Amino acid sequence: MTPTAPDLLPPMVLTFAAADPTGGAGIQADLLTLASMGCHPLSVVTALTVQDTTGVEAVMAIDGGWVADQARALLEDMPVAAFKLGMLGSVEAIAAIAEVLSDYPDIPRVLDPVLTSGRGDALADEEMIDAMIELLLPQTTILTPNSLEARRLALDEDNEADAPDLPECARRLINAGCGYVLVTGTHEGTPQVVNTLYGSHGAVRSDSWERLPGSYHGSGCTLASAIAANLALGLDIAEAVRDAQEYTWQTLAAGFRPGMGQYIPDRFFWAREDEDEQDQ
Repeated sequence: MTPTAPDLLPPMVLTFAAADPTGGAGIQADLLTLASMGCHPLSVVTALTVQDTTGVEAVMAIDGGWVADQARALLEDMPVAAFKLGMLGSVEAIAAIAEVLSDYPDIPRVLDPVLTSGRGDALADEEMIDAMIELLLPQTTILTPNSLEARRLALDEDNEADAPDLPECARRLINAGCGYVLVTGTHEGTPQVVNTLYGSHGAVRSDSWERLPGSYHGSGCTLASAIAANLALGLDIAEAVRDAQEYTWQTLAAGFRPGMGQYIPDRFFWAREDEDEQDQ
């Protein structure tokens, strides 16, 4: 077999995330999304979880040294075109990841700040949140919080009356070091889901999507991974965000409910559409 030329390799995206046995969220969601979008996924496991589609029962964080060693082994062997960060497991892992990223400043990185599960199970304590803000936000190309996460990350805890609106949250997060912030509106009470991308000069673009019924496990992971894939494929930020939203909405519209809890996005919806066309 003829070796593949380096310029013919699929773009490689390295994801840091926790394992989700359901395949709905976490590192499994990242791998499915990245592969579906034409990238080759590389993975660093930050935690193991006991969970099903109804919620997370237990989390076991991976030692920070192991997290760093996993990443460096891959980075010293293969070219990485983008990083994606999800649930990180511990303060030690966050610090280890931040140190690794600092050695690769030119590679874009997408941070999905996973603070809770879909059921509301806490997945990041106050120390982890502080570490994300201090160590990762200054290295983040684009942050992808939902509205609840944006408010929590931007909150001034020293001011009990602090209640920033979403544009102010984005401004504060960009001042903390992020290049861009995409605030998603799935938790807002609007007729449509409105997602807004902010940059250093304010709103860059705002996109509205039909609000689908049901609750989905892994939608945020899918969106962040899709953005990372698009950046690895060479799209600029605005295009990457727009196309990733379209892809994510399609995965949700084609989602399925395999258990007793949330729906799971179908990251290979397009393959099943082809099968349906062939059957006709």
